[in-house]
Formats: sequence, C-alpha cells, structure tokens
Amino acid sequence: MREFIVEADGGSRGNPGPAGYGAVVRDAATGETLAEAAEYLGVATNNVAEYRGLLAGLRAARALDPQAAVHVRMDSKLVVEQMTGRWKIKHPDLKPLATEAARVFPPERVTYEWIPRERNKHADRLANEAMDAGARGETWSPSGSAAEPAAAQAGAVHRPEDAVRADRDAQAARTVSTVSSPGWAPADLGAPATLVLLRHGETPLTPQKRFSGSGGSAPSLSATGREQAEKAAAALARRGTIQAVVSSPLARTRETAGIIAARLGLEVAVEDGLRETDFGAWEGLTFAEVQERYPDDLNAWLASPDVAPTGGGESFTTTAARIAATRDKLVAAYAGRTVLLVTHVTPIKTFVRLALGAPPESLFRMELSAASLSVVAYYADGNASVRLLNDTSHLR
Repeated sequence: MREFIVEADGGSRGNPGPAGYGAVVRDAATGETLAEAAEYLGVATNNVAEYRGLLAGLRAARALDPQAAVHVRMDSKLVVEQMTGRWKIKHPDLKPLATEAARVFPPERVTYEWIPRERNKHADRLANEAMDAGARGETWSPSGSAAEPAAAQAGAVHRPEDAVRADRDAQAARTVSTVSSPGWAPADLGAPATLVLLRHGETPLTPQKRFSGSGGSAPSLSATGREQAEKAAAALARRGTIQAVVSSPLARTRETAGIIAARLGLEVAVEDGLRETDFGAWEGLTFAEVQERYPDDLNAWLASPDVAPTGGGESFTTTAARIAATRDKLVAAYAGRTVLLVTHVTPIKTFVRLALGAPPESLFRMELSAASLSVVAYYADGNASVRLLNDTSHLR
C-alpha cells in the first residue's frame, strides 16, 4: 500500500463570489509532487471551494492508486473538524460534498491534519492560478511540475482574510492532528517513524576518497559541500515533510544540518549515536595507502565485520550495534513523524542494511554520494520499509 499526502485549499473572492480550489498529491516518504488539480468554480462560497479542493485532491490520489492510504493536510479548520466527525455538518451545501469526499477512500485509510496557512502555499497558489485564469475566461492548465496528470481539471482561488479565516488561525493550537495511515502495514499500527537519511556535504577529503571517520581530523564542509547542503535544504523545504532535524556530533554533519534547519525554521538536535565509524590509524588515508601500509589488517577487515581497523578503530559489528540502539531510540522519540537525520556513509548504509535484514557484506555493495538522501520508515510492529536510497536529484 502506498501512502500519499493531499494538500488542498479553496476560497472565494467575495464569499460568495468568484471561487476556486487547488490540490496537490505528494508521496508521503519523499515529498515528491505526484499530481496537481485546480478549477475555477464560478460564484461559490469559501467553504464550498474548500470542500471541492478536498474532493479534487482525494480523487487525484485515487487515480494514482485506489489502494493507497491518504493523509489530508488543510488550513481549513471547518473541513478538518467536520471530516473527522468532531463537528456536525449543518449547511445544506456542504453535506453532499462531505458525503462524497468520505466515499472516495475507505474512512480507515484517510486521516486529517490542520496546518497553518503558510504551510499550504502550493495548493493556495494553484487555487489563485485557476481563479485568475477563470477571470480571463481561460481554463487552468498544470505548470508541468506534477509527475502525473491524474488531476487533469482546472481552477484556483485566493483565500480572503475574513473573520472566518481569522477564527481558524486563532484556534490552530487546538486543531492539530498529526496521525497518518501507514504505507503497507495494517491500519491499527499507526503512522510510521520516517527517517530521512542525509549524508553530509563534501569536505576536502571527500573527492580524494580518504577514510574520514569519527577519530580523524574532523574536517568541515568545503565550498562545494556548503552548496550541496543549500541545495538539499531547498529540496527539503519544497517537500515540506520534515518535522525535526537530528545530526551527528561531527563538524561536517552539524554544519550541513545547520544550513538545512535554518531553511526549514527548525532546531538541530545532536545525537552521538549517529557519528561515523572510527577508522583508527586509517583516518585520512586513501584505500590504496591503507593497502600499502596495512595489507594484512585491510584484508582481515574486508573479510569480517568483527575486525576493527588498525590502531583501535571501530568494527562494523560495533557500529551496527550502536546504530541499532540509536535507531530504536529515535523511532520511539519520533513515532508517527518524519525526521531528518544528518549523518555519514557507514551509519546510513547500516540503517538500510538492518532494515533489509541484509548481511554485513552488503555495506560494500551500496553507493552513497555526498549530500544524498535515503529514506527508511519504521512501523510499530518493528517492521521497516526502505523507500529511497542515494537520491541525488536535488543536486542537479
């Protein structure tokens, strides 16, 4: 079962007045935009437009995968509270729309969350584009940013700053609900803890392919590395799914995390368990240099995860135990949330290896580029789902 996020918006310039909606379907794990929908409705009320946006978003998600689980995010307190059943639907124009929306997916596969208006800009922009097109007598057409044409309809709208909007914003703290349905797991397991794993940006040692662990010179980012971090920050901001940022204690990861957290408006928490493996006497050396100086030690290290690098380094077995303990700690702390972990090659490969139940030698069969993204989701029953590995599309 796939999991989608639907963001929807709608409004009326006059309430009632020229109205429209916008809706976006995203992949819940990566934040990628899969479909967009918008339509000019003619004269309608703000609430009708919001419900029409919800309907369009749910239908677009169903067109992509009718078996998916859906998490709806809207800045409409009215729609969220009514669709969750906490408020009664009294207006005769809204009852049939709510009934229709409830039928698109089975209720147990749809959850709702109120979000502030500033976090719903994509859907709001689509709504404005479509209503502006309607005012010109034209039909809204997608900008081309969506990966799927599943939501092939038109329309948009700007949300007026009226008393209804002010009342919604004032009650924000009491209306947030962040539980979403899991991907392939049974619905009663709740939302997974989704760990977005980002390798730090380049350091001066990275292009030279030198061993750079937790026991070496602790290099900072190079100019290229800082640029990579900025690009990753921009991509993650567009996706809008990161709720917390946690970093390894090393300089290169903390610098990368700081750049991203500043862009997302979040704080950085430091977790010592996310540090890189200690490569002992091999720190700062290339593979060829280690092979020349410590051939027997290197061969033993390559043959067994229990062997540590020369000079008191850390074996992959020890690293795996540390990462497993850190994983359990973070999954418990961020249950049902999406958290960015800024860390290193070996920890990320180990997260993936453990999630897949793969043997230790699989560490040598994964490629992880600087500033690449990988994603693993963890469910309440202990099962894991690897959703992404070594994505560098944001760096192009």
